Amino acid sequence: MTDDESGDVAPDGRDETAAQRADRNWTEILQELRVTQTGTQVLAGFLLTVAFQARFPQLLAYQQVVYLALVVLAAATTTVGLVTVSLHRRMFRRRQKPELVRRGDFHLKLNLALLSLLSAGVVFFLFDVVTTLPIAVVAGIIVALGMLGGMLVYPLVTVRGGPRQRG
Repeated sequence: MTDDESGDVAPDGRDETAAQRADRNWTEILQELRVTQTGTQVLAGFLLTVAFQARFPQLLAYQQVVYLALVVLAAATTTVGLVTVSLHRRMFRRRQKPELVRRGDFHLKLNLALLSLLSAGVVFFLFDVVTTLPIAVVAGIIVALGMLGGMLVYPLVTVRGGPRQRG
């Protein structure tokens, strides 16, 4: 489809204008952000309860540092998701939806990367507290590789075909 508002059928068979495509893409980004937000909230909520456990003062100094780094990472992940919504508020009714979609796509990818790090970090931390450091390192690496595989490798090898189509 061309960039004009003609409503011609796009290569993917959709009959929509550029504005309609941008609206649809923005809606899809928001739905995906909702999914990541739930995961982030669950992990952040778990982390926030750890400091109030009776055993927390018994953590080794490096475990407390790891814990605090994970809390900051959870806050950063939450912030990236909220930045997208804040950006929408700023760009609302300014006829900048394609730019908003472009930036939202970037923020969503960053959010997925941060959530992957957070997940691997939480697994490492839990295994370290419950088992031993070597087992925790292995568990953290396994989860990190699983996240890398699921978030990057799997989409790359399964999404084949012609050139990427807009929208």
